[in-house]
Amino acid sequence: MDTNARVVVAPLIAATIALSTPAVAQEKSSDQELATQLSNPVSTMISVPFQFNWDHEFGTERSGHKFQLNVQPVVPFAITADWNLIARVIVPIVDQRIPSLGDGSQSGIGDITGEFFFAPRAPRAGGVIWGVGPAFLIPTSTDFISADKWALGPTAVVLKQESGWTYGALVNHLWSVGGSGTQDISNTFLQPFASYTTKDAWTFGVNAESTYDWKHSAWTVPINLTVSKLTRIGRQAVSLGVGARYYADSPDAGPHGWGARLIVTLLFPQ
Repeated sequence: MDTNARVVVAPLIAATIALSTPAVAQEKSSDQELATQLSNPVSTMISVPFQFNWDHEFGTERSGHKFQLNVQPVVPFAITADWNLIARVIVPIVDQRIPSLGDGSQSGIGDITGEFFFAPRAPRAGGVIWGVGPAFLIPTSTDFISADKWALGPTAVVLKQESGWTYGALVNHLWSVGGSGTQDISNTFLQPFASYTTKDAWTFGVNAESTYDWKHSAWTVPINLTVSKLTRIGRQAVSLGVGARYYADSPDAGPHGWGARLIVTLLFPQ
């Protein structure tokens, strides 16, 4: 076995041995709790998801494809005894081959999205969890990947967690407020979601990452099915997930059919 293979296989073997020992049995409940927290967009836990996405059938001839890595750190801040500020940032790293755009091949960093939720530290009446705040879009000016527009708007999330279930919705709207791009932005993002976490920290989820472009009267609606497992590599809690998605609706030049997703999330409980 060569050195590179050892670097990959050794931690996996160590994690497997650790999970099979009686000592880790005492951590099962905490693993379930961490996996449940991970399903909550405004939980009081630092997490760093690396979300790999693959989509295809782009362009008028449906011959293009796109690979996108979203780096999505989530960091909570305690601002009072009763309130938190949850910062969520999405940095997309894109590599795409779409013949109808430019020279047919583009790569770089896409526009960065940020959301800041002001959320009560404890669930409200009936166990409802919620958060509201501003959202923004920062252009990176990467040709054919960036809209080259600054945008601002509101964002909100509401959810409930009970008996292993998490269900709710996240929404935001962004209006362009400046920038050199020629197309103004007025986009609504709506993400209903539901998931179930088992006692041994498996999570099965479904969501729809729907976007409505008001300037072009067009929906983009990928429906995602995911399964993930919270485990530990050494002392580091990690969630490993895979998923498939289907585009129920999209513009003619957008993606169609099935796509795939791989998620690696580092968890840092406080």
